[in-house]
Amino acid sequence: MIDLTLDMQQYDCPFIDTTVDHDVAFSAVHWEFDSNERSLSTRMFVEGDDRGALENGLSALTDHEHMHDARLLSKQDAVAHVRTTIHETDAMATVRRNDGYVTGPFHIESGSELWHIGFDRESAADGTLASLDTDNDFDVVERSDLSLSDVNGFVRNVGAAMTLVEGCKDLSDTERRTLETAVGEGYFESPRGATLGDLADRFDVSKPAVSKTLRRGEGKLLSRAVDALDDIDEE
Repeated sequence: MIDLTLDMQQYDCPFIDTTVDHDVAFSAVHWEFDSNERSLSTRMFVEGDDRGALENGLSALTDHEHMHDARLLSKQDAVAHVRTTIHETDAMATVRRNDGYVTGPFHIESGSELWHIGFDRESAADGTLASLDTDNDFDVVERSDLSLSDVNGFVRNVGAAMTLVEGCKDLSDTERRTLETAVGEGYFESPRGATLGDLADRFDVSKPAVSKTLRRGEGKLLSRAVDALDDIDEE
């Protein structure tokens, strides 16, 4: 299996066009292709920089000439869940003609779309890239040749991966920023690139305060990491 991650810029995609003109991003969580209608139905999360940006983005998406149908499922603050139907884009058609298939979620932001697609044969992957190069702008972010054992390992360890993701979601904004800064400035290295005092000065708080934030964030992540190890052991 050839697995490709592409940073794609399509010229007939309503989602990409919307992110060019408005401060919103789209993440596809479910998609279904209708071969008879040659259309793609998706359920997507839409995130705006603020409520105004979200409203403007949703309005532009609904009115786009390539949008067949767009329905709001739910909305909270600057995030919405929508169901959409668009006609098949040229790039989608190229991938399908070469027996390509989706291997991961799509993310669309700032005028480009991150695709995760796969092919059973290397020749099909190469042919698709050559065809896409004619009418589309894209970069191959990553390419890997996965064996059956690789794919099986990914599938079997999805639960463990999601446990780690949930641990990251458990972090507060302050805990996340503090941990990211501590790692980036070498606080956890030996010898340390930054001291507790350096971190305290960076966030304009006391050393006990930054230490408490670090311990709290570490505790959340380590707890989830131990749970993930248990999931891997069970597999």
